[in-house]
Amino acid sequence: MILSAETLPAVKFDERGLVPVVAQGEDGTVLMLAWANREALLASLQGGRATYWSRSRKQLWRKGDTSGNTQVLLEARYDCDGDAVLYRVRQAGPACHEGKRSCFD
Repeated sequence: MILSAETLPAVKFDERGLVPVVAQGEDGTVLMLAWANREALLASLQGGRATYWSRSRKQLWRKGDTSGNTQVLLEARYDCDGDAVLYRVRQAGPACHEGKRSCFD
């Protein structure tokens, strides 16, 4: 189902207020898995760039702000249970912090 500001209440966040987000490239490649809170999902939807919640830094991070490897959000969807989100993105550069195209290489 398409995720939007209007459908955001359908997303089920865990006890930490987070939901897993899978980033998928335009060609269908699974690029990475990260976490988002409500604020990160709204920032992604409103700003057009994939935004996540850094569990280690305890702050929002917009993919590519420090690395230059940006993710333009093409579409956001949530699964049938509402407990996972899919970002379809246009990836610039590697998605993985180890310099690989995908964290699943």
